[in-house]
Amino acid sequence: MPVIPDGVSPFADIDLALPDRRSGKVRVSYRLDGGHRLLITTDRLSALDRVVAAVPFKGQVLNQLAAWWFDQTRHIVPNHVVAIPDPNALIAVEVTPLPVEVVVRGAITGNTSTSLWRLYSEGARTAYGHRLPEGLRRDSLLDRPLITPTTKAEAGAHDEPLSVDDVVTRGLVAAGLWSQVQEAALALFAFGQRTAETAGLILADTKYEFGLDANGRLLLIDEMHTPDSSRFWEQSSYESRLAAGEDPESLDKEPIRRALSRVGYTGEGSPPDLGAEVVAETTRRYVTAYERITGSAFVPASYPVAIRITSALRSRGIL
Repeated sequence: MPVIPDGVSPFADIDLALPDRRSGKVRVSYRLDGGHRLLITTDRLSALDRVVAAVPFKGQVLNQLAAWWFDQTRHIVPNHVVAIPDPNALIAVEVTPLPVEVVVRGAITGNTSTSLWRLYSEGARTAYGHRLPEGLRRDSLLDRPLITPTTKAEAGAHDEPLSVDDVVTRGLVAAGLWSQVQEAALALFAFGQRTAETAGLILADTKYEFGLDANGRLLLIDEMHTPDSSRFWEQSSYESRLAAGEDPESLDKEPIRRALSRVGYTGEGSPPDLGAEVVAETTRRYVTAYERITGSAFVPASYPVAIRITSALRSRGIL
């Protein structure tokens, strides 16, 4: 993986007068020449399917941690990363995303309408085509990881639960390709679980996205195993907190989720001011996740990344 120069923004050498700008909830994407994209990760944080806060250094942590995981898992499935020119950005191969989000769950948890625990607590014993045993408790670990796919917004209803068979029968992904995706997802999750265990963590669940390059090759895309896309729990306190009926200690955006829940915010209208303490605690968890997983200290960029990038884009009339 290319080394990020200390104190020098490689964006000075990149023509940012780029066509086809797309802005997601947490990153901005620009098309480059030669079938590539420039992806800039921001400090925006999303919950309830919308941006609810800005968390300092989140963009750098997210970008660099995902890049670390991509580098570690190339032996399992190739990914879309070409270079890491900046702490907040990566250059990726242009791909056609598959219309399915591949969520892999190692625990029965979550409060959203598509979560295993929500479905189970409402009486469902078959979810996503999987038979669930009786007697499960919230946040308990499953005997084996389960693939629980959902549709992407581009495919119609966002986060619509699918069985593993629905993906093929509804024509979302061809059977042979879907077999490759499932095999890769389970192998990635197993690798993530082992790596998390070494760091004293539990990988409870995660989301993977896949796409096809111009040659039809399957690639892992978006991000992987970050506090935005995964749920990491502390090993040391997991059993005692579960026995006490408490939520596991986590290294993700849980402080934001809880703050929104306390004020009854459900995603309608403007999100509330979360306060400095909640934002600071979320930052601490993101940085801690990076350091525990990679074994390296997180050092913020020595120049104002966001200011440099934003200034360059605005000077070219892009923002």
